Amino acid sequence: MTRAPRREPRSTYRLQIRPAFDLHDAAAAVDYLDALGVDWVYLSPILPARAGSDHGYDVVGHDEVDEARGGAAGLDAVADAAHRRGRGILVDIVPNHVGVADAAQNPWWWSLLRFGRDSPHAGAFDVDWAFTGGRVRIPVLGGTVEEAAAAGDLRVEHGELRYFEHRFPLAPGSADDGADAATVHARQHYELVHWTRADAELNYRRFFAVNELAGVRVEDPAVFEATHSEIVRWVRDGLADGLRVDHPDGLAAPGAYLDRLTEATGGVYLLVEKILEGDETLPAHWRTDGTTGYDALADVDRVLVDPDGEAALDALDARLRAETGIDGPADWDELIHGTKRGIADGILRSEVLRLERLVPEPRPESTADALAELLACFPVYRSYLPAGREHLEAAARMARVHRPDLAAAVDALVPVLADPSQPVAVRFQQTSGMVMAKGVEDTAFYRWTRLGSLTEVGGDPSEFAITVERFHDRQERRLAEWPHSMTTLSTHDTKRGEDVRARLDALAEAPGRWSLELEALRASAGSTGDGPFDALLWQAIVGAWPLSRERVHAYAEKAAREASVSTRWTAPDDGFERRMHDVVDRAFDVPEVRDRLETFVGWLAPAGWSNSLAAKLLQLTMPGVPDVYQGSELWETSLVDPDNRRPVDFDLRRRMLGELDAGVAHGVLPPVDARAAAKLLVTSRALRLRRDRPEWFTRYRPLEVVGEAASHAIAFDRGGAVTVATRLPIGLAARAGAEPAASAPPAAWGGTAVLHRREPVVDVLTGRRHDGGAVALADLLAAYPVALLVPADVEQTR
Repeated sequence: MTRAPRREPRSTYRLQIRPAFDLHDAAAAVDYLDALGVDWVYLSPILPARAGSDHGYDVVGHDEVDEARGGAAGLDAVADAAHRRGRGILVDIVPNHVGVADAAQNPWWWSLLRFGRDSPHAGAFDVDWAFTGGRVRIPVLGGTVEEAAAAGDLRVEHGELRYFEHRFPLAPGSADDGADAATVHARQHYELVHWTRADAELNYRRFFAVNELAGVRVEDPAVFEATHSEIVRWVRDGLADGLRVDHPDGLAAPGAYLDRLTEATGGVYLLVEKILEGDETLPAHWRTDGTTGYDALADVDRVLVDPDGEAALDALDARLRAETGIDGPADWDELIHGTKRGIADGILRSEVLRLERLVPEPRPESTADALAELLACFPVYRSYLPAGREHLEAAARMARVHRPDLAAAVDALVPVLADPSQPVAVRFQQTSGMVMAKGVEDTAFYRWTRLGSLTEVGGDPSEFAITVERFHDRQERRLAEWPHSMTTLSTHDTKRGEDVRARLDALAEAPGRWSLELEALRASAGSTGDGPFDALLWQAIVGAWPLSRERVHAYAEKAAREASVSTRWTAPDDGFERRMHDVVDRAFDVPEVRDRLETFVGWLAPAGWSNSLAAKLLQLTMPGVPDVYQGSELWETSLVDPDNRRPVDFDLRRRMLGELDAGVAHGVLPPVDARAAAKLLVTSRALRLRRDRPEWFTRYRPLEVVGEAASHAIAFDRGGAVTVATRLPIGLAARAGAEPAASAPPAAWGGTAVLHRREPVVDVLTGRRHDGGAVALADLLAAYPVALLVPADVEQTR
């Protein structure tokens, strides 16, 4: 089949493909997505994954579409359903690692364990054979090999070595003499070790610190070909129109990988899951259309946060820290230096020691210490030598300040780590991203609790808020540099769903009330004994309420253990966790607690809805390709994974969209309430407009808002379509002496107006016509906190 010419999506809709919602189910949902206004269907990984995997990132094969996810017939079905309607297909691919939790499910890993370095697949894995005498270390035991064998837990059975449910192959001839299990184990190309030895003694590269995900060497052309032949077929056969590359920072040479992938696919639309830090930019020489949108998410969140709330929330956090006796730094940079150093010395110690072994002799005794310090000080996820040497120099300067005693070792290491021909330099670049991700996203984000909406993937929590002007500057830059980069508000990796964050953003407008409510809730429900964690937990409850008890318990356990302050995954503190779960139960069971919680949420929710609709319209109409994460056309109140991968009720959404369209056709507009039909209205109208009138989204011009409440609005013209959104809704309502509301009373706006060209416009959300020039916001935003304006003399389909 001949591929259609390259094109870029006007929008995407992410579907999590799994056995319970496979590709055939996705095909059946295409009619709804088409009606919603979606341009491309965006699929999570569809190569064979570990049995039962809901996310698909633990790939175990590369030569077919996962049968459990619908197989080749399922991909044909969803591609056909999309293409018949003029829609496209974007597929998520996983080049960095494979799943090895069950060796028997991964033929390559099974072969590696059976034949060792003689395996035809040995070159696919990044294994330091010399370190362990030619054996792959696998951390699964609860004791020693001898103890496991003596207890009968380690046994030779059915031609395999087995440990409880774990199965491992036997090297040819290694069990022919009937030797006992311990002896047979000693003859293998792998070594089963206690699970705690993973931190410092593994000899294969992993995905972050996940022992069950082993890195693969796609820098080897043969490995690239073997792992991408099926993916290339999808493109060649016209089944996939674009690809999303998971975790490129784990690769030895991301730029070279993108070059090879572009050549192999003929240059299809290509995104990278790249997280940028601060003002860091995506490497301009990469052959990619942009990122998966975390940078855009951070912009949208922060323009909706009240900067005046920062000092009060900092003061609350300081009180909670002092009460708990936490002596650690209150400065974000100091905090993440400590958490990153803890990761380098802890769960990623194996990687640091691997780097040390790669440093050419002679090397100082403090090499491992200096490497760990440089990793802790590295300011971004990684460099891409020869580009990005300045990041290494910055890390070296910081390392000398933190550890003057390591200055000589750092000075000796920098020239080696800056040389891309050195194996240690390549490996260091792969490792720095691991340390950043685990130290920041998976540790510090659970300790920095002053405002939970800011501790989100891709965001810098030390940047509390941005001005409207700063937001405009960033969008102009996005349009100029990466016009087809994705934008997003929720993903399968976000710590909180977009509407949880929108509600929490409103706390910055009412820090005094939040402080009083938090203390009252802690007094009536009890405290865990960790004040900052109490704030994190109650923010999750407030932000996502109403939600099930089970979801809160699951979140609380994960958040507390990730923070690793009062309890941790490897050493749970039973007393703390008992208190934590008691607090959760009291939120549901004690009338005094529940009533206070629901009263506060009832007061806060309208402001959250205002922020939600503002965030959604900003994201859907700003420069870039907007993605809608599955289900988030209604309120998205998920917490951290796996909570954000819960099933989506598409029948409900299909029915609601039909009712919405029928009602709007008769002039009936949905209210802004818990049912979320108003969000469906905003989402569908913005998506339809972007897809059907792309010529109205070719430029970016900030529009001026004038009047006494000008700081409460943001507006821009995309070249025909104009977005106007409310910000800081609590303060806006207070201008009229009113309680927070999803749409502010007209008196709150006073004479505030947005200045537009003198030509009539129509709001596609309400159908109302407005004269051009100075459009009064009291009139424009009477029904909803947002408006999407288009020229009135053009026929509209609503």
